[in-house]
Amino acid sequence: MENSVVTDRVSATRPVPEVLQLGDRRLRVRSHAVPDPTAPAVKSLIDRLVAIAQARSGVGIAAPQIAFPQRLFVVTSRPNDRYPDAPTMAPTALINPRITGWSEAEQFGWEGCLSVPGWRGRIRRAIHIEVAYTDRQGRAQQRVFSDFIARIIQHEHDHLNGMLFLDRVKHTQQLMSDADYWAQHR
Repeated sequence: MENSVVTDRVSATRPVPEVLQLGDRRLRVRSHAVPDPTAPAVKSLIDRLVAIAQARSGVGIAAPQIAFPQRLFVVTSRPNDRYPDAPTMAPTALINPRITGWSEAEQFGWEGCLSVPGWRGRIRRAIHIEVAYTDRQGRAQQRVFSDFIARIIQHEHDHLNGMLFLDRVKHTQQLMSDADYWAQHR
C-alpha cells in the first residue's frame, strides 16, 4: 500500500507499523499537507500514532516516521521509561502545523528519537514557540508552548521537513549513547 497520502481508513486491527529507522530515505522527505484534517483516515492515523508513541515510551511521533509523509504529528508527553521527568499532556494531534513565532531565548536539552534508537543529542531549541495548526476536530488553533512541550513540537516539526535531531548536532560531544546518558543522569 502506498502511504504517500492518507486516503484509506487505517485499520485498528492491522499490526502496529514499524517506526522507520535512521538510514531510511523516507525520513528525509518533506511532507505534504493533510488535505482533509477531518477525514476518518486521519483520525485513525492519529490513534495509531498515539498508540505507537505510548507503546514505545515516546513523547511524540510524526506521521513520516511510519511512512506517511503527511504534515501531522502527535504529542503524548507523560513520564515514562525514556523521559521520567516529562510533564503530562493529554495526547494532542497537530495537523498541518506551522511554527509562527519563537522566543529568542534558547536552551540546550537532550533529545532522543524513536527513529534513532539508542542515541541522544544535546540540541539547542527555542524555549517558547507559537504554533498554528488544525486539531483532531478540524478546528484552527493558535497556541504558545513552552519548555519540554515546545522542544517536542520543534523536534516533531523537523520530521515534517525531512530532518532528524542529528542534523542539529554541532559537535560529537553533543551525542551520547542512551546507556551513557542514563549512567550520567540517574
